[in-house]
Amino acid sequence: MSQAALFGDLLRDWRRRRRLSQLDLACDAEISTKYLSALETGHAAPSRETVLLLADRMNITIRERNVLLAAAGFVPLYRERRLSDPAMAGARQGLDAILTGHEPNPAVALDQRWMIVASNKAMDHLIAGVDPLLLRPPLNFLRLMLHPAGLAPRIINLRDWREHTMSRLRRQIEIAGDMVVNDLLEEIRDYPLPRGAPPPPRTTPHEEVAVPFRLVTIDGELSFVTTTTVFAAPTDVTLSEIMIDAFFPIDPGTVEIMRKMADGSAISRTGVQPAAID
Repeated sequence: MSQAALFGDLLRDWRRRRRLSQLDLACDAEISTKYLSALETGHAAPSRETVLLLADRMNITIRERNVLLAAAGFVPLYRERRLSDPAMAGARQGLDAILTGHEPNPAVALDQRWMIVASNKAMDHLIAGVDPLLLRPPLNFLRLMLHPAGLAPRIINLRDWREHTMSRLRRQIEIAGDMVVNDLLEEIRDYPLPRGAPPPPRTTPHEEVAVPFRLVTIDGELSFVTTTTVFAAPTDVTLSEIMIDAFFPIDPGTVEIMRKMADGSAISRTGVQPAAID
C-alpha cells in the first residue's frame, strides 16, 4: 500500500469516527470536497500543513497526529518524553504542586491508560485495604477502584459510580481510538458485583448535580465529588495524555475524616507508599 493510500484510509476512518461527512470536514477545513475525496482514496498526497489542518479540525490527539504524519511520509512533529526527562522538569513541578496542594484530600495523576504516574499521601489512605496483588506496579487506578478485590465492595453507590466510569472510558475511546482503553472498558464491564454489595443508596442533594464517590471506611463514610484537570496546550505526547483526578469532600464528616487521616489520629492506617513520578 502506498503512503498516500495509507494516509487516506486513516483519514477516512477518523472522519467517520467523528461522524462527519466529506462536505462537513471540507467546509470546516476550507478545502474542496473533491480534494478531500482524492486524499481519502489515495489519489492525492497531502502536504504536511494539510495533515495538521485536518487533524486539528477533527480534534485528533497529538499522538495520533504523529501517526497521520508518518502515514503521509512526514517526520512526526510531537516528541514523547518520559516525565523524568530534564525537559519535563517544569511540568513535574506543576504536577507535584497540584497533588501536594490538594492534601489532605486525595488526588492522583494518570496516563491515558489509567496507570498511576503520581499521587499524594491522601490517595494512599483512600486505597488502603485493597488486595496487595492490585498494588503491584504498574498500578491501574480503575482496577484499584472497581475490581472486586479493590475498593468496589466498599463503594456505596457502586452501580452508579461504575457506570459513570464506563461512560468516561467510552468518551475517551471515541476521542482517542485507543484499543487498550477499549480492552480496559471490556474488563471493567465483566467485573461481577461483589457479594453483599450495598443496596442502591439514598439520593443525596449532591447527586442532583453530579455522581459522588461514596466509600465506607472504618472511620466512617466518605463522600466526594471529583474533577479532572489536564495540561493546556501540550506539545509533548506524554504531557498531553496526563489527567489529574482530584477528590473534593462534599460534607463536614468527610472533611473531618480526611483531616484525621492526614494527622494520624484516624483509626485506619496504610503502608502504601506514594506513587513516584517516573
